[in-house]
Amino acid sequence: MLRQLSSALVLSIAAVTNGYADEAPINRLKSFLAASASLAADFKQVSFDKSGRPAQSSSGKFYLSRPGKFRWNYQKPFEQEIVSNSGKVWFYDADLEQVTVKQLDDSLGSTPALLLTGQVDIEEKFVLQEQGQDEGMNWVKLSPKNEESGFKYILIGMNGNQLGGMELSDNFGQLTRIYFSNIQLNQKLDDSLFNFKPPKGADVFEN
Repeated sequence: MLRQLSSALVLSIAAVTNGYADEAPINRLKSFLAASASLAADFKQVSFDKSGRPAQSSSGKFYLSRPGKFRWNYQKPFEQEIVSNSGKVWFYDADLEQVTVKQLDDSLGSTPALLLTGQVDIEEKFVLQEQGQDEGMNWVKLSPKNEESGFKYILIGMNGNQLGGMELSDNFGQLTRIYFSNIQLNQKLDDSLFNFKPPKGADVFEN
């Protein structure tokens, strides 16, 4: 289940900006989606059971370079790499020695993956609603307008002028939240971070 959540959540993250504290949360969300060229951060991911209790957790590093490039390095408890570049996403599971490749294009519909492209009007794809404060963050709810989307909503939490967290509720009743720390904005990231080559001996499946 953790691996499935990882695949869904990797397509659900947004960027961060550097200063819109006086604006309403929705306006700040729009601003930082447009303002950041790159991002690097540590993350902790927590999944919850149906009673709302924490069930599983994982952690690692996240990198983003606009437009359309990102990398999740899951380090604990399972080693995984999820990389997007050139219109494709690679999911690598080290334990299973397996790589799955998917197209990052309009076939994904109104999914959170479109938030990463830097080319999508979020108001065209989502209904935005302010959700108030929780855990010290101001949250904005994004509900997909496409009824065939695989999730109910995503929440983006802003911690002051920075991205603090993200929550995903899918159509199977699974709830997952990600917390970000040690965020670095608009620094030069090596292009090699976003180049994925399947490890020798790994099975590759392309959709």
